[in-house]
Amino acid sequence: MRILHTSDWHIGRSFHGHATLAALAGVFDAMVEQVRDNEVDVVIVAGDVFDSAVPAAGCYTLLSNTLRALSDTGARVVVTSGNHDSAARLGFQSGVLRDGIHVLTDPHELARPVTVSDDHGPVHFYGIPFLEPALLRHEWPQARSQSTALSHAMDLIRDDLASRGGRSVAIAHCFAAGVEPTPHLERDIQQGGLDVVPIATFDGVDYTALGHIHSRQVLSERVRYAGAPLHYSFGEGDRPRGSWLIELDAHGDITAEWLDLPVPRRVVTLTAPLDELIDDARFAAYEDDWVCAVYTDDLPQRDPMRRLQQRFPHCAKVEHAPATAPERATRTYADRVRAARTDTELIDAFLTHVRGGEGVTEREAELVRDVLEERTRVEVLA
Repeated sequence: MRILHTSDWHIGRSFHGHATLAALAGVFDAMVEQVRDNEVDVVIVAGDVFDSAVPAAGCYTLLSNTLRALSDTGARVVVTSGNHDSAARLGFQSGVLRDGIHVLTDPHELARPVTVSDDHGPVHFYGIPFLEPALLRHEWPQARSQSTALSHAMDLIRDDLASRGGRSVAIAHCFAAGVEPTPHLERDIQQGGLDVVPIATFDGVDYTALGHIHSRQVLSERVRYAGAPLHYSFGEGDRPRGSWLIELDAHGDITAEWLDLPVPRRVVTLTAPLDELIDDARFAAYEDDWVCAVYTDDLPQRDPMRRLQQRFPHCAKVEHAPATAPERATRTYADRVRAARTDTELIDAFLTHVRGGEGVTEREAELVRDVLEERTRVEVLA
């Protein structure tokens, strides 16, 4: 049986204020072709289908169109909810979708698999929606954390599988041990820190398709993350986008192949002095990319975003990171102000503070003297 493992679609997420629906639609078109070309039997979407619990109307349209297109290839589709989704809103669609599309959002149904058979017998797909321990604790007293909630869920699945027999796939949305998260992207599963789920929690099934981490990860041969289909932050720019094509043989052994998805617009971070970013020919290859520009001038520059967008129309982020960090001042700004005895010394104290250690230059000192002398003349005449 051939299974396409994808996750974290985040339909509706913006990229630094820019809509991504059109780009995501193009990626989904390519995914549908991969499913058709590789004669995939089952497509898995392991949570975070939407980016918001209250998606806009266009998000529902894109999801419905994509699920129908995947189903039209002849594949079955199994979707679970993630921490970004509203399980109730996502699950509402399950009753009106065509046969062969399964949206699993009810934790009380997780031990009732979607069963798909091939020439070698049944394969049971157990969809575990994102589990909120606080909402389950009155029924699952042991669910004090994501780890204990998932451990109980897998116990229920293993018990069911023991009575059914056959091959099996688990689908979950969590932060599993051995994975490095994307900084500032994945939200904490629990307030106060990430709750790590040990890989051993998923023992007993032939393959576990995970979601929540936005880059592909191989935790073991049988436990993997597929990541997101688009780059949703500059921190992901060097990480491939795609899905895992899993082939499950008659004995439950797997072979895995990575299928790259197209990148509608590359995501790059460029670092150099501002004038070089604007003029240097070595950056010409990035003019059509999403750009995070890190300019290394010693001092902040005026209107850098507008100037950079004249060359890079898709520059979405600008950071100032001086190439040489100023030495830490031994005196505070308040100390310098208190010590100033003249207006010239007060101006020097201010410039030293805002420049991180560099005070008035020789030329600036001349201008300050001229201005102060002119002010004195005006006061005398008045």
